[in-house]
Amino acid sequence: MPRFADHLYHPGPDNPFPGIWVLQRRIGREIPHRLGSNEGLDMPHSALRRHFGDAMAEHAYCYGDAEALGIRERLSRQQGIPVEALLVDAGADSLLALALRAVATPETSVIASAGTYPTFGYFARGQGCRLIEVAYDEGSDRLAPDLDALARAAHEEKARLVYLANPDNPTGHLHDDDAVRRLRDALPDDCWLLLDEAYHDFRDDADTPFASEVLPGVIRCRTLSKAHGMAGLRIGYAIAEPETLAMLMKVRIHYAVSTLTQAAAEVVLDHPDETRQHIADVIDRRRRLSAHFRQLGADVLPSATNFIGIRLGSPELAKGVHAELLEEGKLIARPAHPDLGHVLRITAVEDAMVPGRLDTLERAIRQDTA
Repeated sequence: MPRFADHLYHPGPDNPFPGIWVLQRRIGREIPHRLGSNEGLDMPHSALRRHFGDAMAEHAYCYGDAEALGIRERLSRQQGIPVEALLVDAGADSLLALALRAVATPETSVIASAGTYPTFGYFARGQGCRLIEVAYDEGSDRLAPDLDALARAAHEEKARLVYLANPDNPTGHLHDDDAVRRLRDALPDDCWLLLDEAYHDFRDDADTPFASEVLPGVIRCRTLSKAHGMAGLRIGYAIAEPETLAMLMKVRIHYAVSTLTQAAAEVVLDHPDETRQHIADVIDRRRRLSAHFRQLGADVLPSATNFIGIRLGSPELAKGVHAELLEEGKLIARPAHPDLGHVLRITAVEDAMVPGRLDTLERAIRQDTA
């Protein structure tokens, strides 16, 4: 069984301020008189009410539910995941940092693909970890995290954690469910798999039974930023065994998810038809965008996300195209890691479909393939 950071045992830290929502659930009744609170309940918020309305002012007064029970109950009903296997935090990024805080101490080895979502590496270095990066598996028809190489590195480096984004960011590659299981089985028994599933909703097979499984030795991280359109309010959730989540709660910032964010997330989750339509529209645009660039001769990587990756002939060409588009006021993504500097990433939004919007890139593709 993978271990947590040693200082979290016997018995380790505990949240000293669970908050009124948790306390009410514990004692089984409402507490109408908040006489020991420092939440600014008598602040009139006149300016806030004028600008945003009364509802906003009400959300501003109090700390949010530290356990985000309303969101967890909705996710549980919609996805078939046990409530006790869900933890809500301030976006998938916050969950990645939380996992590292719980399992890794300075000088601990952690493994990731060289060029994958860079925020993981940023957090790992900030935690004082030894970040070991392994090369992608690259061929004429693929640019994918190399699962065998990740597992080998975990054994060689006595790693505490392996990070895998699936679907991958920035390539869009999707490893199937069996491949993820094999990776978990191939890791050392005391090594965690941190499975970043931020783009899970855009998989064509997002509703398989595997999607709702609670996997031993695995911390799965998802978000409401992409498919649910809530990036600005910062909210995500982890799926893991209850015993694992209890340890994560020891090092979690207990009020990181605001009252407003929780209320907004509950409204969005209560209207799943809108989310489902958005996902369908994104997948359709992704297919059309891929087909358009393939017709131009571009090397378009397979994608199970809300973006497509285009592999150009050289990092220099990709860098030039990226800079020229930025000068035109058009921001697409180019990975900062040198191993993936030849890839450009385009989000499948309507603006990307406007004829002529990406002329600079299209010209470069024609020249590169001539």
